[in-house]
Amino acid sequence: MAHDPVSLGARALRDLIASGALSAEAATAACLKRIAETEPQLRAWAFVDGQDAVAQARALDARRKAGAAIGPLHGVPVGIKDVIDTAGMPTERGTPVEKGRVPPEDAHLVARLRAAGAVVIGKTATTELAYLAPSQARNPHDPQRTPGGSSSGSAVAVASGQVPLAVGTQTGGSVIRPASYCGTVGFKPSFGLIGRTGVLTQSPFLDTVGGFARSLEDVALLVEAMAGHDPQDQATAMQPVPRLSDAATQQPPLPPLLAVVSLPGAESPMQQAMAELTAELGDRAHGVDLPPAFAEAESIRRRINLAEMARCYYPLERRGAAALSPQMRAALTEGQGILARDYLAALDWRQVLNAGLDDLLSRCDAILCPAATGPAPAIGEGSTGSAAMNGPWTLCGVPAISLPLLADENGLPMGVQLIGRRGEDARLLRVAAWLTARLDASEESESRRFG
Repeated sequence: MAHDPVSLGARALRDLIASGALSAEAATAACLKRIAETEPQLRAWAFVDGQDAVAQARALDARRKAGAAIGPLHGVPVGIKDVIDTAGMPTERGTPVEKGRVPPEDAHLVARLRAAGAVVIGKTATTELAYLAPSQARNPHDPQRTPGGSSSGSAVAVASGQVPLAVGTQTGGSVIRPASYCGTVGFKPSFGLIGRTGVLTQSPFLDTVGGFARSLEDVALLVEAMAGHDPQDQATAMQPVPRLSDAATQQPPLPPLLAVVSLPGAESPMQQAMAELTAELGDRAHGVDLPPAFAEAESIRRRINLAEMARCYYPLERRGAAALSPQMRAALTEGQGILARDYLAALDWRQVLNAGLDDLLSRCDAILCPAATGPAPAIGEGSTGSAAMNGPWTLCGVPAISLPLLADENGLPMGVQLIGRRGEDARLLRVAAWLTARLDASEESESRRFG
């Protein structure tokens, strides 16, 4: 075979398949082979149906040969987090309470991916009900370390070359943090850009769909394919989908100015790497202080998360409380104790915090900060890592992207995070493209790693 599909990104794979130089079936078979080789060590998948995936690919090949129109993801294999419904395919949400659950319909975003030509390979492992109890997945850089949560399997599957694209969700830091730990690009778009019908509801005010890829261009292609109005999700709007794929390949009209901010909790390796990166950017990056209200942002986000989770997961708790983890039971108990006045007051904070961000982003093009507190912690610590670097941006509903530009002294990946104004996802992608190109052109471009 002239081309190794496993080594190719989504865009390159799509173009080869569209030209007839590679079949969707061959691309799918290569991914299935890679999964079979690596899955015993990585455990990134909750469910894989190779026979169904090959059937999808063959149908796509027949469509192309017949001269029918093809979509922007034609023949590209994609992994779907196991909290997102897939018709006729198990969606067990990482809990024995949902064992055997097979939804009759695709989630809105899965239907959009299929319409774009994607091949749904299977369901990637998630933490229990997309919360804190770790999944089975292992970090491909060090199996003794966590891949993060809750979109752990999606990050692992992309980082290890099992699939070029995978879908995740974020309520705290569940896209950006796994991307940082596993060394992939992770993109959490603006709240409301992607419809959530058919996605497990943990916190309606916070839940956001995002994606993983090995390049900025590919993750933009994925998110653009999922984006659009969802009639059953009031968070989405009837407006044109932004041209994210184009934006990710464009440079801004002028070199952007980045506001470097510090959030409490960054560990020494991350602090050192960020200092080196900031020095490399010179006059294009300046340290700034976030508005004082941000000191309360993560505690406010957690209050909303737990209160809404207690309500949304109540039916699951009634059906199988004994099967839930101690972390989940404790969280639900805490959520049930949150007063209505405190919950409703917390909802007002998004507007307050975004007013402060709007002022800051009127003087710069994007915010630069760590994507996680440091490298992935050991699995033995019983945690999927801290969301301290992510929660405030999820609360604000603003777009955030993790780029694999940093590493600790042992070579473990650490992501750098860019944050933009809500609704300006395309602009943020252009800034990310500039940052990547700027570092590619630097004297240290061989590794493009700081730390």
